[in-house]
Amino acid sequence: MAEQLSQSELDYPFKLLEYFNGFRVSKVIFSACELGVFDLLLQSQKSLSAESVSQELQASQDGMERLLDALVGIDILDVEITHGKAFYSSTDVANLYLAKASPKSLYNMITYQSQTIYPLWNHLADAVREGKNQNEKTLNMSSDQIFETLYRSEEEMLKFMQLMHATWVVDTHDVVTAFDLSPFKTMVDVGGCTGGLARELAKAYPGSTVTVFDLPKVVEVAKKHFSVPDDSIAFQEGDFFTGELPEGDLYIVARIIHDWKEEKCLQLLHKLCERCKPDGGILIVEAMLNENRRGPVMTQLFSLNMLVQTEGKERTPSEYFRLLSSAGFKDLQVRRTGKSYDCILGIK
Repeated sequence: MAEQLSQSELDYPFKLLEYFNGFRVSKVIFSACELGVFDLLLQSQKSLSAESVSQELQASQDGMERLLDALVGIDILDVEITHGKAFYSSTDVANLYLAKASPKSLYNMITYQSQTIYPLWNHLADAVREGKNQNEKTLNMSSDQIFETLYRSEEEMLKFMQLMHATWVVDTHDVVTAFDLSPFKTMVDVGGCTGGLARELAKAYPGSTVTVFDLPKVVEVAKKHFSVPDDSIAFQEGDFFTGELPEGDLYIVARIIHDWKEEKCLQLLHKLCERCKPDGGILIVEAMLNENRRGPVMTQLFSLNMLVQTEGKERTPSEYFRLLSSAGFKDLQVRRTGKSYDCILGIK
């Protein structure tokens, strides 16, 4: 049952008011990233006044002071008052995840959310009424051509790929170690984009080869912008719906199934099962809903995002089990990571 509100909440709706203001909190973080607040504070290695920050970032002092105060209020920044003057400094969380220079930076994820996702969510009510994405209203692009919209220019493709790459900054280790995948010696990351997940797989399972299989233009951008010295993975070009799949012991399908309607999901899963070696497997990586539909709230929000941007949705483990069983996979197991993404392993 839903949690019963306390009398104090009924007398004054603190939680509801916090939710109402959620979009403002998001925009505070988005704007601070775009303005370069966190990068400046990390580089300075000392507390700065609003005046100093505004001068360095060419912003108004009044506006910057209000923004910095809001960041203190949500525990992203810290503040000390010296002789009546406020001096602001970064927290460890801001330095680790919000500054571009950090190896764990989520900056690209945040800017994509602000510049692309946020405008789409202005049309959420329309998406719910119509049951389709809002790319046409927001971006003047066809609602039927999902990835043509995401990849409408090299600049936009790079932004999307940076988003996907940033996703694996915080979730990759839990995903690749959810199951012992060492028996699978030939792994194929289907739609593996920049190779962020694939490289973590190669690190965790040095006895296996890992290949990223994605569209030619995606592979080209991945090699141009995301290559690393002495790379431990390979790239292969192709279309997983229309082209021939590389042969593999294990197919990793991470954040792919949630993009599509059921018939396209089954089309891909059948194809993967047919191509899979005997006793090979499939690893599904997705944000999964609870069976009782009571959470996780982040996944429920992800599912709404699939509505406004794609033609897919998030699913429960039992829904994924049904799809995988229909495609021919068996011995299905689910592992909850306790983070954003969970895993299902199936065997051919």
